[in-house]
Amino acid sequence: MRSIFLDDNEDLVRYVYSPELTARLCDLVGLEAGVITAAALRAGEGDFSDARFIFSTWGMPALDEDEISRYFPALECVFYAAGTVQHFAKPFLDCGVRVFSAWKANAVPVAEFASSLILLANKRFFAASRLYSAGDRAAAGKALDGWTGNYEAKVGILGAGAIGSLVIERLGKALDIRVFDPFLTDERAAVLGVTKCPLEDVFAECEVVSCHLADNAQTRGMLRREHFSSMKPYATFINTGRGATVVEADLAAVLAEREDLTAILDVTDPEPVQPGSPFFTLPNVLLTPHIAGSAGLEVRRMAEYMETECAAYLAGTTAGNEVSAAMLATMA
Repeated sequence: MRSIFLDDNEDLVRYVYSPELTARLCDLVGLEAGVITAAALRAGEGDFSDARFIFSTWGMPALDEDEISRYFPALECVFYAAGTVQHFAKPFLDCGVRVFSAWKANAVPVAEFASSLILLANKRFFAASRLYSAGDRAAAGKALDGWTGNYEAKVGILGAGAIGSLVIERLGKALDIRVFDPFLTDERAAVLGVTKCPLEDVFAECEVVSCHLADNAQTRGMLRREHFSSMKPYATFINTGRGATVVEADLAAVLAEREDLTAILDVTDPEPVQPGSPFFTLPNVLLTPHIAGSAGLEVRRMAEYMETECAAYLAGTTAGNEVSAAMLATMA
């Protein structure tokens, strides 16, 4: 049995796949230690016609169906130790190759990050801290007028996929969670203990709105001026999803008009934020450089998910991380 690393960034492969895990995969499925790039494939540097499994992570190249059939006629599975597969998966699926992604593993740190920010926002931590740190104790006190805290506060979740669902679970039952997600069934909403709401109601009624929407044609530019301007006094908008879902000029304009609001942006469009952006100067914007997802030793969890999935595949079962063509329509 033969397996290979296929990735255009060897450093990322070594970052995600520990030497110990790589050795285990070598024993399990004959994983070779070298990293093959798309350029090497196309230059004819090696014969991979007998490779059954590909392992990869961020840096996985996009190949077309002809290339997949030509370079990998025996290929059965791609094990992708990272999140979104949108940029490469469809041609593999169309060739009958099964694709597995560590999107559930990558969801864990994002949910930890977002749920922590939500709990702080419900204490009006960001507005009160900003005002008090500027020396205005009276304004900081005013920011706390009518605050709810973390009991029965209305929290809005945009998108109840893998990450949004984990956020909901971590927040527990003490909060009144409102969800906008066109794909959320009544049955699933009941299991999660949430209330399904139109997008407009989520923004108008919630103390915090946390965005976990996928980036697709339907969601790009979905969040506009009317949504942000309708937010409650001292409300907080958190985006750990995709920057393209937000009309950022609208968000910046509303934040300039309403200094009581807070926006916490871990993702933007484009990324990184470009020089001259108002997000650098607005006092009620907190920027983080896309740190919600797996980083540090957290990335090893993604590779371990793929090791588990590979073992399950060999045993004729699945560990629940397979990506289907239908899923591509709604996945981030």
